[in-house]
Amino acid sequence: MDEARAREVLAAAGLAERGAALLALGENAVFATGDLVVKVGRDAELLARAEREVAVAAWLEDSGVPAVRAAGPGARLVAGHPVTVWHRLPDAVRPPEPRDLAPLLRRVHALPEPPFPLPPRDLLGGVERWLRLAGDAIDPADAAFLRERRDGFAGAAAALTPHLTPGPIHGDALPRNVHVGPDGPVLVDLETFASDLREHDLVVLALARDRYGLDPAAHDAFTEAYGWDVRDWAGCAVLRGARETASCAWVAQHAPSNPKALTEFRRRVASLRDGDPRVRWYPF
Repeated sequence: MDEARAREVLAAAGLAERGAALLALGENAVFATGDLVVKVGRDAELLARAEREVAVAAWLEDSGVPAVRAAGPGARLVAGHPVTVWHRLPDAVRPPEPRDLAPLLRRVHALPEPPFPLPPRDLLGGVERWLRLAGDAIDPADAAFLRERRDGFAGAAAALTPHLTPGPIHGDALPRNVHVGPDGPVLVDLETFASDLREHDLVVLALARDRYGLDPAAHDAFTEAYGWDVRDWAGCAVLRGARETASCAWVAQHAPSNPKALTEFRRRVASLRDGDPRVRWYPF
């Protein structure tokens, strides 16, 4: 889905009459329109996830966790794409930092299960779809390599013994999913909420430190604020490997239309093949 297609869906949903500014284009096209934010999902397969995201937002509100709030009763399918509507947050007062994320995760990790089912964090579940979307733009041998890694890490992850009590998690716990407004940090992008190992939420920043150039001091501030460093856990390498595999396949879906994505995909695959954890990856 490109921007033009997303705008067609926005118009079909009756949400483009006030003009709309594109904020992000990935799994969702995200538009700001007036005092609302509209998310248009890539395809109909994401409808159930969009519906769950709206339910999660309501549950977090009831639980007193600062998070983005839905402006509509649920998700709807428009021209084959899931559409959700959200209240637009006040302008940020500063960029988010890892230390802003830790207290929010502690609050989420203290919650019991919600009154609706959360799925397990199927970190590797999107790999096949992303590789399918990549099509002939990527080397079939690279796709086969990632499928093999996916299968291996899926089995290893299922056998892990957690350090923390499993339960609700954000699922994509990065500073970019925090908005620091005048009233403080709030969680955004709730679509990956799950019920699983809490360690999933902590491995994300450990990987950011090692692969994406996150300042080690910023990671230290995060672990101090959270109260535990996941790198001290024996299962950390398994969840890291699973996330690396998923992150590599995620970039692949953009390769058919974006040469920079193809270059980044090849960089990531090569580093995984070489077993070199020092190769720098770049956010995409």
